[in-house]
Amino acid sequence: MPSLSRTRLALPLALALAILGGVSGAGAATPPTQPKDGPGGQAYPAASVVKRTLGRAGAVTLAYYGNGPAPAGGRPVVVVLHAWGAVNPQAYGAWIEHLARSGTLVLFPRFQELNRTRPADASGIAAGLIKDALAELAGDQEAKPDTGRVALIGHLAGVPLAANLAAHARETGLPVPKLIFGAMPGGIARDDKSRGIALHDLDAIDPATMIVTVIGDRDARAADIAARRLMREASAVPVDHKLMVRALSDDHGFPALSATLASPAGSSAAYDVGQLKLPAADPKQKPPPFKWSADMALTGEQTVLVAQINGAGTDSLDYLAYWKTFDMAAAAAFAGQNAASLKSNPRFIDMERWSDGWPVRRLSVETPRPPAPPKPAAANATPPAPAKPAARPTPARGH
Repeated sequence: MPSLSRTRLALPLALALAILGGVSGAGAATPPTQPKDGPGGQAYPAASVVKRTLGRAGAVTLAYYGNGPAPAGGRPVVVVLHAWGAVNPQAYGAWIEHLARSGTLVLFPRFQELNRTRPADASGIAAGLIKDALAELAGDQEAKPDTGRVALIGHLAGVPLAANLAAHARETGLPVPKLIFGAMPGGIARDDKSRGIALHDLDAIDPATMIVTVIGDRDARAADIAARRLMREASAVPVDHKLMVRALSDDHGFPALSATLASPAGSSAAYDVGQLKLPAADPKQKPPPFKWSADMALTGEQTVLVAQINGAGTDSLDYLAYWKTFDMAAAAAFAGQNAASLKSNPRFIDMERWSDGWPVRRLSVETPRPPAPPKPAAANATPPAPAKPAARPTPARGH
């Protein structure tokens, strides 16, 4: 048995370890905070955000822009397309506030009604909502949308939705976007019978469009496959207008940075849709016929992911991997530059430093490979045998 003196020494030591263990990250390095200025930074020209509801009951778009007069040239338009099931802008409130206070007009079309909208209908619904919202704001001198500078931000299923909108922009009467920014692409239907957003003919995307995708290193395989498919099918867009970015998790300090599928979201209670007065349904108008189908409901996996999205906070990944990269990509796209200008800019991949001076893991950037040219026929290849002449048809009796 241990002696009494050893027991007396062990008890305070165990108590101290328990106390230190209960304080997670005690003394650990802290991640970088939001930059004071520049892309992703907090040097905002607007002190607050104007929040408005546009449209009618069941077809609502939320609009956000900074208080004060709009610039003489108008505000660039950023359309935020939410993940499937994440219909409350509260989930993206921190990013929306950053964009709106930075000077842009942010549109959040609610293209999905939970348990009532089929994925196959989402692209058409979103196009109608955006078109109506821009028409309603066209003469508004405070909102003042500049339809010559439009960017689409998609998250998960919102990414293929953004690609479809860009492909059909001219035929649906929407402004052609200068930038498609896809955060964690996903939710793409494999075929007509599977769940998800089916990709349309992406060859129709304007060649001047810049396409940037950002994925993480957690649960990354599906997002990586989806990003490469988008790049491949948008074949009219040259490779120097495309960029694939990977955000890397980092546990050097506390709290750790985890680049998950939900990490581009950043909840803010100030953007809870429940705080806004939505248009009420007209009691005299008969509702359209409704037929339920299984793909309207969220799967168990989707429900878990939506809960993670709705509960996501903001950290260095938001400020530097998503907000900063979008700000820089939008500035380049609106100025007519290509994605190569981003790749050559060291600021684009920099994630700054932990509080102890250790660098946060930088972003990984890749230009997608151009389509492989068709293989030439081998010089010594055996020529195919000539086809046998077709047998002459036997004349029918009487001819």
